[in-house]
Amino acid sequence: MALKKSQKSLVTWGKQKWTTASGKPSAKTNEVYAPAKTIAKLKSTPTGKKKLAAANVKKRAATKQGKQHAKHGLHKGKKR
Repeated sequence: MALKKSQKSLVTWGKQKWTTASGKPSAKTNEVYAPAKTIAKLKSTPTGKKKLAAANVKKRAATKQGKQHAKHGLHKGKKR
């Protein structure tokens, strides 16, 4: 049986290596999780480093408020 488009997307998402910018667990650093390729791309440019830093600030603030999820903006513009 063929997979539906949404199922294929989930399979692809699950195969990606997800990590934080430091490589340490988010529970200890309160950093955002993103695919390793995205983290590497962001870390390679000054603008990307600023975006990543801003996302981590938002993530830490949300965590401090007891929230599990933060709207950090790294995924803006992506079709979801």
